[in-house]
Amino acid sequence: MTTRIPVAVYAEDPVLRTGVVYQLRPRPEVEVLPAGEQRHAAVALVVVDEVDDAAARVLRSLRRSSATRTGVVVGRFDQDALQLTVDCGVSAVVRRAEADQDRLVATVLTLAKGEAVLPGDLVGRLLDHVGRLQRTVLDPNAPTLSTLTSREADMLRLVAEGFDTTEIAVKTSFSERTVKNVLHEVTTRLNLRNRAHAVGYVMRHGLI
Repeated sequence: MTTRIPVAVYAEDPVLRTGVVYQLRPRPEVEVLPAGEQRHAAVALVVVDEVDDAAARVLRSLRRSSATRTGVVVGRFDQDALQLTVDCGVSAVVRRAEADQDRLVATVLTLAKGEAVLPGDLVGRLLDHVGRLQRTVLDPNAPTLSTLTSREADMLRLVAEGFDTTEIAVKTSFSERTVKNVLHEVTTRLNLRNRAHAVGYVMRHGLI
């Protein structure tokens, strides 16, 4: 008989944890460990609404404290979350809307074999991320993903698409003053001349 894979499930929200445990527990391929034995897990699943600071602390703690392969079951996942998960050594991402019993078990089995799991649309983003990291190694002074906040990047994308301050304010649901302040902060921080220079700069370095 095949040995069952020991799995630890982490979630701040007990409802989220219960849902994942309920799906995994009946399956013969896996063994869901109780809280006191989680350090023996071969695979850890961290279940969150989004990869925020609290989730990142759990992921970093898992990376430091064990050789467990870690996956994230997440409700919302954006570019910033991708960077965080890569930095925290996460090997699998499953969107919660797609996390039925078969998908969860398949993810555990894949992680246990030392392989990775990513939704198809994230593969391209990950390749971009790796490419940027490589460019950073070649040029340590080059800007990185952390150069821009999500809000700054969104506004610069809209500038690049030809929208003016008023239109950007409508699309982002911020005031025109906020839009102006955000764009001014970017150009000042990066020592750029104007918005056009800022757009060219961040596009040239692959930041938007």
